[in-house]
Amino acid sequence: MITGSRAEYDLLYWVMKGIRDDSRLRLQLIVTGTHLAPEFGLTVKEIEKDGFRIAGKVDMGLFSDTEKAIADYMGKGLLGFAETYRRLKPDLVVLLGDRFEIFSAAAAAVPFRIPVAHIHGGEATEGLIDEAIRHSITKMSHIHFTAAKKYAKRVVQMGESPERVFTFGAPGLDNIRNLRLMGKEELIEALGLPLDKKIGVVTYHPVTLEKNKAGGHASILLNTLSAYRDVY
Repeated sequence: MITGSRAEYDLLYWVMKGIRDDSRLRLQLIVTGTHLAPEFGLTVKEIEKDGFRIAGKVDMGLFSDTEKAIADYMGKGLLGFAETYRRLKPDLVVLLGDRFEIFSAAAAAVPFRIPVAHIHGGEATEGLIDEAIRHSITKMSHIHFTAAKKYAKRVVQMGESPERVFTFGAPGLDNIRNLRLMGKEELIEALGLPLDKKIGVVTYHPVTLEKNKAGGHASILLNTLSAYRDVY
């Protein structure tokens, strides 16, 4: 199994734990991407704290997000995963999502003829390079675990066999079922939030296919939020 960032590690946690705790299976965890970058918190340490043994590390040297840097990282990833697959000889590669690190992991598995199981295929994200990467991974994969029926339909439309597409839902839902969630009062106290205001949560996903536009998009978002003075 492969993890390259905090975002997808959280989604994979219970899948990894299930594989590790099953006597019929053997988990070989390969860590790459921002997990190994001090600039992003060196989160490989958190994985080790969770009790997972790391079988391999593919260091892509992440420190920049320019177009050339990302292309370079993808090349380094191919080299690193090729060597790691040669050494570990996995029977199956399990990966999730649509990041460029995961693309390199899938592409390197092709010449080794290692079956790839892809989680969260068939989804659509307009305006992002994730879209092309995700669908490319789908075509390099052999088993597909989609989050919803409409995504499964899209994977089949791409030419994948329906017998190898399974809709078991999003693994992130396991976090909701298994983690102890804070109550409202506990969360407000932990984050130091005011009690006399409404609490709002905003996320912004940059449109990566539009170059040098993030600043303008952020300004529009901030100007819009300024109208909600009663929301913290």
